[in-house]
Amino acid sequence: MKKLLVLSLSLFLSANAMAKDSFSICWSIYVGWMPWAYGAEEGIVKKWADKYDIEIDVVQINDYVESINQYTAGQFDACTMTNMDALTIPAAGGVDSTALIVGDFSNGNDGVVLKGADSLADIKGQNVNLVELSVSHYLLARGLESVGMSEKDVKVVNTSDADMVAVYGTDDVTSVVTWNPLLSEIMAMPETNKVFDSSQIPGEIIDLLVVNTETLNENPALGKALVGAWYEIMSLMSGSNKDAEAARTYMAQASGTDLEGYDAQLASTEMFYTPSEALQLTNSADLKTTMKNVAEFSFDHGLLGDGAPDAGFIGIETPSGVYGSEANIKLRFNPTYMQMAADGEL
Repeated sequence: MKKLLVLSLSLFLSANAMAKDSFSICWSIYVGWMPWAYGAEEGIVKKWADKYDIEIDVVQINDYVESINQYTAGQFDACTMTNMDALTIPAAGGVDSTALIVGDFSNGNDGVVLKGADSLADIKGQNVNLVELSVSHYLLARGLESVGMSEKDVKVVNTSDADMVAVYGTDDVTSVVTWNPLLSEIMAMPETNKVFDSSQIPGEIIDLLVVNTETLNENPALGKALVGAWYEIMSLMSGSNKDAEAARTYMAQASGTDLEGYDAQLASTEMFYTPSEALQLTNSADLKTTMKNVAEFSFDHGLLGDGAPDAGFIGIETPSGVYGSEANIKLRFNPTYMQMAADGEL
């Protein structure tokens, strides 16, 4: 009798998931994710959701890591995050996730900052405030490698992104690693120098919209609506007319800066304004190599789970092949929907 009840419940849940027509996505403040705020405010997301007879709720979460944790816990169907965090939080937590949109890569938007010193070598022996085990931590490690040092030469102090600017303003803090718009705010403070940034490791910190794989597979309309909305926003904001300026001005104000400040952040972001540009990175062999490097860093820092025997424990599927275990794929770079956008099929 118990087996029948379990089977009935399983069938009910499966049917319910397939019939789902209401979804929620979350995002946090970052130059490459502000388009979601604009798309929600201006009804672009709703327009595309209506086209596919679904509802999409777009929710801002002020704490970046918390937004990913909530997605991982099943409170959201999709979430903005970087390639590394997609691997180390949802994928490592057993949540099969798909990078639906490859939006950009950081090309100077993430940086290591020192107070009163202008060389990365000066960081030796300092406390470094950053969001521990995030891409900031990865950037620090890559920077230290470039000057013949390692994390043993500094002390990492875990700090929420929501507190980073205030913390840097205190006398005790002399070094931080963070991302825009926080980086720009900090760089405006006295005696502040950016000594290493993501432009020195191009294509390694990739910004994504990640969707629960099971939800996406059961509801392709969600993928079509999100990708369709995204590239409409991209087309609008990348122009030079008044509509484009108005869109970027909204994004600027929503992220706590002005148009000049936001455009400066965009200048240090390799935005993929067209699906073809996004596909070029997604389909390249370089993506698999980058994810191998990220997986190795993550394993060395214990981010793939206590039971992970090696860096390839979690399989990462890319168009150029799988890195790691094909029996345990939990992160997928799926170009299907971006290709549909490129082909005009949405």
